[in-house]
Amino acid sequence: MKLLIHPAVETARLDRIREAAGDMVVCNVDSADDAQREIVDADAFFGKMTPELLSAAALLKWVQSPTASLEHYLFPELIEHPCQLSNMRGLFSDVIADHVMGYVLCFARNLHLYMRRQMESRWAPVGNEEMTEQTFVTGPSSVSPVDNAHIHLSDATIGVVGAGFIGQEVCRRAAAFGMEVLAVDPICRQVDDIVDEVWLPERLPELLAASDFVVIAAPHTPATYKLFRTEQFEQMKDSAFLINIGRGVIVDLEDLTSALEGRLIAGAALDVFETEPLPAEHPLWKMENTILTPHIAAASPRIAERHLETLLENIRCFVSGKSPTTLVDKEQWF
Repeated sequence: MKLLIHPAVETARLDRIREAAGDMVVCNVDSADDAQREIVDADAFFGKMTPELLSAAALLKWVQSPTASLEHYLFPELIEHPCQLSNMRGLFSDVIADHVMGYVLCFARNLHLYMRRQMESRWAPVGNEEMTEQTFVTGPSSVSPVDNAHIHLSDATIGVVGAGFIGQEVCRRAAAFGMEVLAVDPICRQVDDIVDEVWLPERLPELLAASDFVVIAAPHTPATYKLFRTEQFEQMKDSAFLINIGRGVIVDLEDLTSALEGRLIAGAALDVFETEPLPAEHPLWKMENTILTPHIAAASPRIAERHLETLLENIRCFVSGKSPTTLVDKEQWF
């Protein structure tokens, strides 16, 4: 058997790959011409597959994508090819879920506003911006406007769109904060003892209407492209916040901007965008009710080692005649 790697990987990774591959030949090439020649008798492939490479492959049984997302990787010939395809899902679940809860806490405690006011040396509690002094002599006798302007998380509901690896971790973290957790997913039906019934996507409007925070943790697929438009924002509470760490094209950016300007929803936190980088002149940059991060929710010093371990485990599976641990359905893109 033979594994082709293209583009070539560095020596440290290559040594680990050869160790996992055992007696399987490992061919590590950089040039497109070399890859075109070597793939003719390759059984497995890791790297950037192209229609030209695939058309030259006579024995190919397994392709390993170097990424978790597949919208940029798949093409019609690869979908139709009998080879198995695996991706890199599961590497980022805890990291991205942490990022999501950072957004949630910012909105719940108005930290996104207080950080802006700190830059202005401005003492202005949200809910009563003119209040300069608080007295605790007799203790609180009633719920104040400032109290009402801050969300008590254990009274809040989070709705997770996509209960895969990332979505499930979001559910677990939200539950640890005492939040009520809802989720929709086409496949997953339960998340531990947190979500007894993960709803089918047809119940998305019900989730939107019930949620104080809506988290998009779904991949880019034909079914999720521009899933969130004005209609979906109208189905949300006007006090609710949208969080997108899935894929930018799931949310129509123009419709979201209009929804935020028109206060259809209270705010949005975005790590992914329909256009990246987000143009400097885009109005989202200057909105007080947005938190924008530059596609870094998955950033962590742990990702490289996890990436390699997933690759090595899938190589071991292939050598032993098993399916890869991260096998995908090419028709559904995940």
